[in-house]
Amino acid sequence: MSSSVPRLVIAAPSSGSGKTTVATGLMAAFASRGLAVSPHKVGPDYIDPGYHALATGRVGRNLDAYLCGAELVAPLFAHGARGCDLAVVEGVMGLFDGAAGEGELASTAHVAKLLRAPVVLVVDASSQSRSVAALVHGFASWDPEVRIGGVILNKVGSERHEGMLREALDESGVPVLGVLRRVERVGTPSRHLGLVPVAERRAEAVAAVDAMASQVRGGCDLDALFALARSAGGLSGAAWDAAEALAFSPPPPLPVPVPGGSAPRPPYRAERARPQTPDGLKVAVAGGAAFTFSYAEHAELLAAAGAEVVTFDPLRDEELPEGTRGLVIGGGFPEVYAPELSANEPLRKAVAAFAGSGAPVAAECAGLLYLSRELDGLPMCEVIDAKARMDERLTLGYRDAVAVSDSVLAEAGSRMRGHEFHRTVVEPGAGVAPAWGVRAPARRVEGFVQQGVHASYLHTHWASAPGVARRFVERCVGSWATAG
Repeated sequence: MSSSVPRLVIAAPSSGSGKTTVATGLMAAFASRGLAVSPHKVGPDYIDPGYHALATGRVGRNLDAYLCGAELVAPLFAHGARGCDLAVVEGVMGLFDGAAGEGELASTAHVAKLLRAPVVLVVDASSQSRSVAALVHGFASWDPEVRIGGVILNKVGSERHEGMLREALDESGVPVLGVLRRVERVGTPSRHLGLVPVAERRAEAVAAVDAMASQVRGGCDLDALFALARSAGGLSGAAWDAAEALAFSPPPPLPVPVPGGSAPRPPYRAERARPQTPDGLKVAVAGGAAFTFSYAEHAELLAAAGAEVVTFDPLRDEELPEGTRGLVIGGGFPEVYAPELSANEPLRKAVAAFAGSGAPVAAECAGLLYLSRELDGLPMCEVIDAKARMDERLTLGYRDAVAVSDSVLAEAGSRMRGHEFHRTVVEPGAGVAPAWGVRAPARRVEGFVQQGVHASYLHTHWASAPGVARRFVERCVGSWATAG
C-alpha cells in the first residue's frame, strides 16, 4: 500500500515567523474550496492541532519522530490523511531545530524528509529587504534532502517593500508563493504555555481561523501551492491502524538501569491477541476546557483494545460516567481553572473513591495536579499525597524514561520516551513507588504509582508502545471482575 496524498510542510527559520497563521489559514482556505484537508503538527504541541481541527473539520494529529520513532511518522501520517485530497503539516520551531543534542531528530526538516514532502518557508520579512535572499538561499542549500519549494513572505510593509523582496528572491531560485502584509495580530491570544486552546474560546477561535483563511486567500497563490503539494513523493508501506498495532506489539528494547530504583525486570513478551473485554467496559477520559491535551491515537488504541471511550468534563460533571472502569486524565490547564475544579466537590470525591477502589487511573501532567492534595492552596482530589503550585520556571523538553514500578501502564524496566511542558511544581516530586526514572537532562525519579494509579508529569504517545493501552484495558477488566 502506498500514500500519494498531496502534501506540504509549512516551516520557518525560527519560532514567531507566522507558521501557525499560514498553516491554519491554508488549511481553512483549501477546505473552503471543498477539499478534504488533513491537518498535522510536527512535535508534541497539543494546542495548534485544535485550531487545525477547526479549520478542516478533521482531528488534528501530531507527527513526532522522538516520541513515536522515525519509523512511525509516515504510517501515522497516512492514517490521518487517509481519503483526503491534501495534507498540510505545520512545523515546529525553526526548520532544522529538533530534540536537544539529537541532531536533526524530530525537527521539521527530519519529518519533511520522512514524508518526502516539499517545504514552504514562512519568512518574517518585517526588518529586511535584500538580505531575505541570503537567508532563503542558506536554508534551501543547507540540506540537499530537504526541498524548499517556495517562500511565503510575512509581515510585508508596503508594495515597495514587497517589490524589493521579490527582486532579491528572483536570484535565489526559490519562488514566492505568497505575500502577507503587516496587519494587526489575528485574535489568537497566548499565555504561559502558548496559545489559549480552542476549547476555552471556541467562538473567538472560529473567528480567528476565518481571519487567517481570509488573509491567506488574499495573499497566497493557492493554485501554485496545491501544484507544489502534488509534487510530493509517494510513500510506501501501510497506514498505521490501532487494531493492527495491538495485534502485534513488539517488545521494548532491553531494560536499562533505573535511576534511584531497583534492578529492572526483563522486558515483557510480545503479545498478539486482542484481550477479551466485557461489552460496555467504559474508560472515561477527562475533557472540557481544563483538560485539552490528548493524542487522538490514545482513544483509538483504547477502543481497539475493547474499551468504550467516554468523555467527561471535570468542570461541569459531578460524577463519573456510569459504568466507568478506567479513568484517563491527560494534560491541560487545571491551574487556570483551579477554583472551578476545587468547587466541584462531588466529582473530586467520586474520583478519590474510584482511585481508592484500586481501579486503573492514568494521569499525565494536568491529571497529576488534579489528583494532588491541593493546587495553589485549593483542595483537589487528594488521591496523591502531594501539593502542586504554579512556578515561574518553564519545564520543557523531551525525556528518555524507564518505568521504576509495575503499574497499570507499564512493567518495571520498560523504556518509554516522553515530553514535559509545564510551569508548575509538585512537592514531593515522586512517591514511595515512583512512576519513571528519567535519564536526562538530570537523573531523577518522578511521579507516583499506588494501587491502580499511575500519575506523572510525562506526556507519552501510546502509538510508540500500543501494549500500554492493552495493559490498561486488561487492568480495567481485572478490576471489573474483582468488583463483581
